[in-house]
Amino acid sequence: MLLITGATGALGRLITAKLADHADRTDDAGRADHADAPFLVGTRDPAPGQRRVDFDDPDSLDFTGVDTLLVISAGAAEDDVVIARHEAVITAAEKAGVGHLVYTSLSGDGDHLTYALAHRWTERRLRRSSLAWTVLRNGLYAEFLAAIAAPGPDGTIAAPLGDGRLAAVAREDLAEVAVRVATAPAAHAGRTYELVGEEPLGGADLAAATGGSYEPGGLEATRAAITEAAQALPFQVPMLLSTYSSIAGGFLDGTSIADNALRTLLGRAPRSALDAYAAAVRG
Repeated sequence: MLLITGATGALGRLITAKLADHADRTDDAGRADHADAPFLVGTRDPAPGQRRVDFDDPDSLDFTGVDTLLVISAGAAEDDVVIARHEAVITAAEKAGVGHLVYTSLSGDGDHLTYALAHRWTERRLRRSSLAWTVLRNGLYAEFLAAIAAPGPDGTIAAPLGDGRLAAVAREDLAEVAVRVATAPAAHAGRTYELVGEEPLGGADLAAATGGSYEPGGLEATRAAITEAAQALPFQVPMLLSTYSSIAGGFLDGTSIADNALRTLLGRAPRSALDAYAAAVRG
């Protein structure tokens, strides 16, 4: 049995949809694709047929009967909270005898980001665990880029990206990789996969895709605007600013990734991150 945590988030919804689609499809011999890998949806507020999985409630972390656990990072919280959540879920998986844990982490070129620490801690914890494991080091989503570098009312993108570029990935591609790995985990045991885009995007590219212009702002003004508009929780402000800084500084353009596994694991060319960005901007 495969269980997906955080299954009602943006990435989780795509993963569960693809799993359901794969279960309905048949191959040339008439056999259902992945029909031998049923899955459970784990979420904090489950609907009928789903399982309650709340990383902040140890009593809900019952993984009895789970062969493969796909853990989508606990995400938006302070480092100590995320680390505690991941420790709880890994420990519960060990106690339940889970066979394999697949974890969605952060790409290797993201170590300059303030939110990298909890991901790297989790990777280290997995390596010393009793579990078979696979780490999916996801690049930043193209859809996230749409949130932090969207054009304003006049079409101008004023995000402080400088001349930097981001090797963004269409979220749907990362969902597809997660499904491929989680439904055949033995072939990926002990592997850490870098998954970044092949066509890094800069501000001018984003502006061209949306028919606007790019006039990069500064970090100080951006920090003030985010704070004044209350668009982020206090701990998220340095997260956003470190993202802008890392893009502008050229640390997230994919050039430092020696072995990008995205195309290999997809078995095809990745989707256009620029198209995914433009679609997200259009809503």
